[in-house]
Amino acid sequence: MAAARTLYLVRHAIAAERSDKWPDDAERPLTHEGRARMRRIVKGLRELDVTIDVVLTSPLARAVQTAEILTAGLDSRPELLTLPLLAPGTAPARIAEALAPHTKARGLALVGHEPGIGELAAWLLGARAPLPFKKGGICRIDAPDWPPQRQGVLVWFGTPRMLRALADRRGRGV
Repeated sequence: MAAARTLYLVRHAIAAERSDKWPDDAERPLTHEGRARMRRIVKGLRELDVTIDVVLTSPLARAVQTAEILTAGLDSRPELLTLPLLAPGTAPARIAEALAPHTKARGLALVGHEPGIGELAAWLLGARAPLPFKKGGICRIDAPDWPPQRQGVLVWFGTPRMLRALADRRGRGV
């Protein structure tokens, strides 16, 4: 059995609404508010002493931008790679198989979309119902096997508000 890994599943931050301005859904960017909130969320992650070695992201613009904010804001300065399977519509088992080559990384973040990221979380935990991720929400799942199977352990599930509150707490000296 391979050593356990830590997975952080991240839903992209607030993005521009679908409209005539963005006819290609893959190109919708984060909003100014989405960027600002994601930077605070990452500060909250730092309060949790999160260490991430590799960030894998969906190729859609809003996920890539979220992943860039994540990598820039962490002290570990993780490697950022695109994983096309994180785009909407991929079965969780295929995503898990695609993680196999990342044997050196102890902590991996996967940035994706709903409902896929919630379905992946459920699959990793052996659950039937997807976990509902808000935009900018993150969960930590410890995977005892590699590539991950359906035996993961949910360590925490942070809403964006909770993670931003952790960041704000630091400023108050708590």
